Amino acid sequence: MPTRKPISYADAGVDIDEANRAVEFIKNAVKKTFTRGVLAGIGSFGAMYRLSGYRRPVLVSSADGVGTKLKLAFMTGRHDTVGQDLVNHCVNDIAVQGAEPLFFLDYFATGRLEWRVAAAVVSGLAKACEENGCALIGGETAEMPGFYAPGEYDLAGFIVGCAERTRLLTGERVAAGDILVGLPSTGLHTNGYSLARRLVFEVAGLTPKSYVPELDTTIGDELLKVHRSYLVPLRRLHRHNLLAGAAHITGGGITENVPRILPKGLAARIDWGSWPVPPIFEFLKRIGAMPDDDYRRTFNLGIGMVLVVPQKKIARAARLLERLKEPYYLIGEVIRQPRGQGRVIYQ
Repeated sequence: MPTRKPISYADAGVDIDEANRAVEFIKNAVKKTFTRGVLAGIGSFGAMYRLSGYRRPVLVSSADGVGTKLKLAFMTGRHDTVGQDLVNHCVNDIAVQGAEPLFFLDYFATGRLEWRVAAAVVSGLAKACEENGCALIGGETAEMPGFYAPGEYDLAGFIVGCAERTRLLTGERVAAGDILVGLPSTGLHTNGYSLARRLVFEVAGLTPKSYVPELDTTIGDELLKVHRSYLVPLRRLHRHNLLAGAAHITGGGITENVPRILPKGLAARIDWGSWPVPPIFEFLKRIGAMPDDDYRRTFNLGIGMVLVVPQKKIARAARLLERLKEPYYLIGEVIRQPRGQGRVIYQ
């Protein structure tokens, strides 16, 4: 029987040494995110976190991915922002329920691991975790040859936060007459990129380096703007009992997300034109000749968070936001749902 040449894991396309180089590079960045609750993080089979300081704790969790915005990272070679997108998105998802972020875990998968790319992605995760006071305590780096196109990867994450049972924001207290306050977005955030990429790169024939005068930047830089965190204003408003509810405006826009916190029989009346729509959205609408309904259900249109504030508390909420130097817009109010109308009514 002929002697066969030994085949190693590396021959199959998996380079363990490359993974170890990535881990060594990111260790310090990750450790900076550790809070007092972290008992075991990188290197353990399972991360451990000690929960303390709560009387009736409720864990609030969310899982998400960056989606096709990753294609922009591949096209531009910039991998330092998508990790921030992911963490901030997940933080917002639990903050609207009154939770404080505790820890975050990520999943990074690729066909062939390049340690510099992985390190840039995880450094972005760590940066956003540190800014949000959230510990990055674990994750998975998977190298799967033949599963992903060369130079591409997927990124997802899981966040856990906590709130007192009596301090949860569920939308149950939202009532007719409450004021809707919009906080501005930083561009598309992490939604609508399948359509945006088609419009920009296929219909308009642009490249990421194309300068767009009305945006005063390249289209690549515009579309890579980081999905912002709203934790600070949400936390402060909630601590002062100024919120009846809050909605993170993600996929589906205002049209689909605000109804998620409205009790039965109520609707949101949105005053179209009460906030400035950033130029990127008008640019995309023009390229695609998009109908209004599709436009409003695809993009956030400049509003990344909608707060529901009782009318008698709106002056106090406005003063607090001004002290935080947080721009805001009064974009509508909660009304009783007219017969035959949807849950969001644009006027």
